[in-house]
Amino acid sequence: MRILIAEDDQVLADALLRSLRASGAAADQVSSGSEADAALLTNNEFDLLILDLDLPRLHGLEVLRRLRGRGSSLPVLILTAADSVEERVKGLDLGADDYMAKPFSLQELEARVRALTRRGMGGTSSSIRHGPLVYDQAGRVATIDGRAVELSARELGLLEVLLQRAGRLVSKDQLVERLCEWGEEVSNNAIEVYIHRLRKKIEKGPIRIATVRGLGYCLEKIPG
Repeated sequence: MRILIAEDDQVLADALLRSLRASGAAADQVSSGSEADAALLTNNEFDLLILDLDLPRLHGLEVLRRLRGRGSSLPVLILTAADSVEERVKGLDLGADDYMAKPFSLQELEARVRALTRRGMGGTSSSIRHGPLVYDQAGRVATIDGRAVELSARELGLLEVLLQRAGRLVSKDQLVERLCEWGEEVSNNAIEVYIHRLRKKIEKGPIRIATVRGLGYCLEKIPG
């Protein structure tokens, strides 16, 4: 899961980054509306935007207006002051999916993030199933035939991306975009190592991660 946080209160932004990264998300932060607009223009791999409204250089509502004007359906969670009812209404009318009034519980924010990203993928269940493999996005637990599979945080992130695009090719560049924060160096060789480790743990029965040489990977079910 890849999340962009647009928040100029650095103390709050750092708390959000720690919380979301601890839950397994790849989270990046910008501190102005113009930076948020630029990031959204150049990167289409985000799964969610957490948007403060009172941003410098470009108001959060204008960031949202431009995003929806480009036809993007990216889920947007607005953060706003508790007394700004008018701005909350404007945000929802402009296409925001949810809002939270400050101050708020990080636990509740994480739950809303999970709900919005599930909705963004067209589902309501927190689980993704692929044959005997089930991944619970809320609990971040993978099971095969009901038995838990021990996976690292990086392996869970990789599995989530492959499951979301099961049956479709996912390139190494796409995996890096979805799994890594800005400035984090992850080579193609490292992706190959993660894929190798994940294969050893989940390729049981009719499940496999197929390699399309030079192009990427595809999570498949083997006809039986």
